[in-house]
Amino acid sequence: MWLWTLGYFILMAKITLVLTVVLLLAAYLVLVERKLLGRFQARIGPNRAGIFGILQPIADGIKLLVKEDVVLDGAERGIFQLAPVIVASMALLTFAIIPFGKPIIIGGHEIPMVISDINVGLLYAFALTSLSVYGVALGGWASNSKYALLGGIRGAAQMISYELALGLSIVPVVMMAGSFSLVEIVNAQAKWPFIIVQPLAFIIFFISALAESKRIPFDMPEAEAELGAGYHIEYSGMRFGLFFLGEYVQMQVLGALIAVFFLGGWRGPFLPGPIWLLIKIIGFSIIMVWIRATLPRFRYDQLMTLGWKILIPAALINIVITGVFIVAF
Repeated sequence: MWLWTLGYFILMAKITLVLTVVLLLAAYLVLVERKLLGRFQARIGPNRAGIFGILQPIADGIKLLVKEDVVLDGAERGIFQLAPVIVASMALLTFAIIPFGKPIIIGGHEIPMVISDINVGLLYAFALTSLSVYGVALGGWASNSKYALLGGIRGAAQMISYELALGLSIVPVVMMAGSFSLVEIVNAQAKWPFIIVQPLAFIIFFISALAESKRIPFDMPEAEAELGAGYHIEYSGMRFGLFFLGEYVQMQVLGALIAVFFLGGWRGPFLPGPIWLLIKIIGFSIIMVWIRATLPRFRYDQLMTLGWKILIPAALINIVITGVFIVAF
């Protein structure tokens, strides 16, 4: 009985730690992005709330909490209120399978540094990514606004299209690791990270991950110049904040998955595993911000052409080549 109780408290401690780090990092990624964009675009970023604007995320959170939560008369109230929760929760739940360090031994018992090591962790991650599409599509439809509906339709089409390339790009990684478990995929990179032997898979995954996160140059579902703010144009207060939270948590999720699949996960010299994983997540988040400041938005036909005519065929060819090499060598 005491072992079960101890295991329960350890599990709760891991969940609390991961959620705290993820939510704090999401809040301060907003500040980092606004500061970097200010630097890239030769303008002043947030600098009023606290020293160097360090309290700006707290000020933004308070503002969103006290703003009026408006629901339009013509909106489907239940679905309208549920959509932001779907987006934020699906992103947060993905961190349940991300390994953030090597197991530690306490009292002769091995404690894995992951909330849940399931043998189909990869499928679990892609299932949650797929479910987040519903939040975007339902939020756009339930708003009873033509701009929101167009944004929701664009978001659903874009995310379905790029999920195919995203999933296919990981097949060679699974073939080399021999497992769907994210812990085993990290363990398979003990000698070298998979980015060395699968650079094409990495490029396809990274581009598809950018499209999945709906960030510039793939921000067609929002497209301020055309749709105002797209699928979340009618949201206010903390419900808008949940869409915002979901976007920045998803940036961390995609950074963590890139680290796990191609960069050895938590592995690295000198520093503890969790620190290495955090560095890789922040590094890829900054690259996403850099891309946002550099590239213009695609046209919609260019967006679909890249996904269906370039990335998916390239991923299929990469699977065949990987299979040939595995069989031959």
